[in-house]
Amino acid sequence: MTFNLFVLPFFLGMITLMVILIMKYSRWISGFEPGDKALLRKGIFTRKSLSAAGEVFMESLLHRKMFRRNALLGFMHMSFAFGWFLLIVCGNLESRIYSKVHLNPPYYPIFLKFFISDGRVLSHELMSIPGVFRLLMDIFLLLVLTGLALALFKRATSHWFGLKKTSRHTNFDRLAIATLWLIFPFRLLAESLTAAQYHHGSFLTNNFGDFLAIFLPAEKLSYSAWWAYSLALGIFFVSLPYSRFMHIPTEVMLIFLRHYGIKPSLHFNHYSNFEIQSCPKCGVCIDACPVHTEANADGIPPAYFLRTLKDNKPILNSTYNCLLCGRCEAYCPVGININALRVSQRIRYARNLNGSFSYLKPTKSPVADVAYFAGCMTHLTPSIKISMEKIFTSASVDYRFIDRDGSVCCGRPLWMAGKEKQARELMQHNKELIESTGCKTLVLSCPICLKIFREEYGLNIEMMHHSQYILRLVNEKKIDLKWEDLTVSYHDPCELGRGSGIFNEPRQLIGKMANLVRASEEKNMSICCGGSLGSTGISCYQRDEVSMLTLETLMANDPESIVTACPLCKKNLQKESPVEVLDISELVIGRMVKKEVLKPEMIYQEENF
Repeated sequence: MTFNLFVLPFFLGMITLMVILIMKYSRWISGFEPGDKALLRKGIFTRKSLSAAGEVFMESLLHRKMFRRNALLGFMHMSFAFGWFLLIVCGNLESRIYSKVHLNPPYYPIFLKFFISDGRVLSHELMSIPGVFRLLMDIFLLLVLTGLALALFKRATSHWFGLKKTSRHTNFDRLAIATLWLIFPFRLLAESLTAAQYHHGSFLTNNFGDFLAIFLPAEKLSYSAWWAYSLALGIFFVSLPYSRFMHIPTEVMLIFLRHYGIKPSLHFNHYSNFEIQSCPKCGVCIDACPVHTEANADGIPPAYFLRTLKDNKPILNSTYNCLLCGRCEAYCPVGININALRVSQRIRYARNLNGSFSYLKPTKSPVADVAYFAGCMTHLTPSIKISMEKIFTSASVDYRFIDRDGSVCCGRPLWMAGKEKQARELMQHNKELIESTGCKTLVLSCPICLKIFREEYGLNIEMMHHSQYILRLVNEKKIDLKWEDLTVSYHDPCELGRGSGIFNEPRQLIGKMANLVRASEEKNMSICCGGSLGSTGISCYQRDEVSMLTLETLMANDPESIVTACPLCKKNLQKESPVEVLDISELVIGRMVKKEVLKPEMIYQEENF
């Protein structure tokens, strides 16, 4: 017997799911830009597919990033995903032993214990192999049931899993969760009641079946249990594309697309759909968002923002109130590019806004090896640009301060606000100014400027933050620093750390001058200063709440001073800081050893000493 009516809910649900997924993915991929389609075609039959498969195994099945975040949370997700995967693989292999064919109906491995419940006994030679498979299948089922128990426990007390808050669910989410949580208890019940009659289970299903048979009519209830198992599977499959669990197949697709080199666009496109649907609503991003946790701004975390995009009902507040600090991206186990999606929505809102900078006139700067671009925020924090000029002069650097008389904005604030056209006008003006210097190296004090210069300006020159350039000067012995017994903590600016990947150079430079102590949240997990230009909606009070949280993390080890590498961070943190806040360039000026210029006769005396 290889068919029974009870398999229909499962079979029809599976077919429905496959049809919906094929239709959705085909529509999205057909809408890709020609260049992205070319990358997809070229990447499929290459090693990129193998590396993508490896990432799918590590992240979608084993949930490595979740484990790093919290071991219990990672084990819960892994036991569900990897346990179910093992049941499918092992079940398919086991079914081939009984059917003696390599291709079985898709429902046959799922309900194998029902179809071999006719009392047949395999030949003695094969008995050991089915025994091993029965043991493995019970182990894998127990693994999944353990994950289910943890999921139920998480509902009652999420703090054990490293979560203060969990995400809210839609009606489809609730339906899918309810059926998912019923699938494996029904499977255990069906296989155990059947094993009570035929003893073709293992340690879990045989023993549990014998226990149930003490007070339940196993023969009468087993068929109903198989129906319940099939119905739970079918309903889950049908509800999956409309629930949070759409992330299960879509995340796999997203990983492969990334490995083929396809990247998010500035404008919302069909690739954006893959990112939106890959969000598992795990809730990790909720606690990571300082605007949500400290400023009590609702709807900001990606779990909520992406749901509005998924429902095609974007909300203005959740689009504009975000600081775009990128902390949620660092926490996201899927690696969704949240900031790009949020900026794409801002561009949608701003597409009808007019305005230009026609008053800007072409300008040129004298030629130099190094160009220094301070940026707007550095001009508003003049001690930093003064420090940088002293450093350049002391190191005898051939440089030009190209915006000494007043900076033209780099364009990133407009870019983050969705005003792409106006931003590009400013960028073109600055690009022409920089290219006129003929410089080989561009030094910037503002991380906001650095990020957009690197990513959008298309300059074929070296671009460095001033912390990197000063470290180079020290290593080349062009300036000397003295070390003092001063305890400092370092604040990673969002655009310098998470945005540009510059974490080590500022720390190396500080280590040459003072005793650096750790902040409780640093590097990728560093919290925004609260002054980010990414948000145009939250109040000054809400920004101050975020700043206070940041200062708490920086003061964790009682530093005497706080050092940062961003003029905006310095300006924002020093308002409430209990200790002095310095830019790294200011710390350098205070520790720089002045080189004595010797007169010719003094040089002669020293050489003949």
